Amino acid sequence: MKGLSRLLLLTGLLAFQISFGQDSEPELSLEQGTIDSQFEFIFKNAGNYRADGKRYEVVRANNLEKLRNNVKDSMNAARTKAAQLNATIAGHESTITSLNQKLEETTKSLASVTEEKDSMSFIGIQVSKGTYNFILWTIILALLLMLLLFIYRFRRSNYLTQEAKANLAELETEYEDHRRRALEREQRISRQLQDEINKYKKSK
Repeated sequence: MKGLSRLLLLTGLLAFQISFGQDSEPELSLEQGTIDSQFEFIFKNAGNYRADGKRYEVVRANNLEKLRNNVKDSMNAARTKAAQLNATIAGHESTITSLNQKLEETTKSLASVTEEKDSMSFIGIQVSKGTYNFILWTIILALLLMLLLFIYRFRRSNYLTQEAKANLAELETEYEDHRRRALEREQRISRQLQDEINKYKKSK
């Protein structure tokens, strides 16, 4: 009786483990997932046979055509993303140029205020030295705050530009990697197909 209980317990645990393992594995499909997973789907769903001691894989033509279209779509999406990143970079560069111009204007304004700081006339009105100094330092502090704001925005724009360039480089690397793998697999399949054609011709 104990042996039967242990057998049932082991069977239940094994069934649970198999069920859990199946749930955790991602479902392969040509309709979704990465290009690598779609290639995995092609390989798993390919037929195979042995001839002359060699193993051959047979891939459905419609699956291969679907995979090729998916690769083309991925390439087009990568090109679109690259164009968007280039546009973002151009926008950041324009912002940086504008900020540089504003920074130069602010520096000139600060120099102009410094040159006129000894004057007791403010907008054509004579004011006391204390009031004049208060107004002057208020303007200088405001300009310094603007300068700090422009520097922050400049650095932020530069960071975003570098990040966009890094994302573009990563995207280009991933695209080249996918393209190389797809080309290698397509060449391998073409060679296998040519070998089959040659065998068929020889058998005639």
